[in-house]
Amino acid sequence: MLGCMAFLFSSCFDSHPYDVDISGEKGINARNIATIEQKCANKTLLRVAFISDTHLWLSEARDQVADLNKRDVDFVVHCGDLTDTATEKEYEWSRDILLGLKHPFVALIGNHDFLGTGDQTFKEMYGKFDFSFIAGRVKFICLNTNAVEYDYLAAVPNFDFLEEQFSVDTDKFDRTIIIMHAAPYSDQFNNNVGKAFRRYLDFAPGLMCCVYGHDHDDPITDIYGDGLMFYAIDCAKHRNYRILTITPDGYEFEQIRY
Repeated sequence: MLGCMAFLFSSCFDSHPYDVDISGEKGINARNIATIEQKCANKTLLRVAFISDTHLWLSEARDQVADLNKRDVDFVVHCGDLTDTATEKEYEWSRDILLGLKHPFVALIGNHDFLGTGDQTFKEMYGKFDFSFIAGRVKFICLNTNAVEYDYLAAVPNFDFLEEQFSVDTDKFDRTIIIMHAAPYSDQFNNNVGKAFRRYLDFAPGLMCCVYGHDHDDPITDIYGDGLMFYAIDCAKHRNYRILTITPDGYEFEQIRY
């Protein structure tokens, strides 16, 4: 009887939903950043797709990937909330859908992705919370802005990282785009430093705009009232995303519905 009970328990509880025991692809961002930088090094025209907030809308996410595969884009950026409750399986489901892309992609961490041991899973599967890359002489700076998940005890957003990015490899880029999951003055951002964050952005070489997710909506907003535009990326449930076209003379966003 004891042997049967032991078998039953080992069969039913052989893993925990928040185990950080990932199967399949890991280190995705670093690998794809190398591809993006090589592919886009000498390009004067870039087309970048921005998606966000997949959560558990997996059918819609698959349709999104199918639509993206029909588009002429250089790479894709996921602005976070890859999961709903950050379990290992949710991470794997979301990742495996994104691996269906014909384009290289990177992903930011969202507030839902921190739940349980989700932050550890993200590090294994994607990499650092703050990262950057250069494509076509544009630096894309990707920031963790989920301050609430740290109970405001960590440096989020990381001003040291921002400052470093504005002064490193300046011979390789002329313009900057800032990407984050939660925008200033949202429920996740550390709004005690909202004004300081804007002041830091003044030092970004050729700052073009900011892009974010989180809100499950798609407004274009001048959050600070000074001409710096923030472009929101909607959730997968609403079946739309944005494509950014960058030329030597400027940029333009296109809303894609599928």
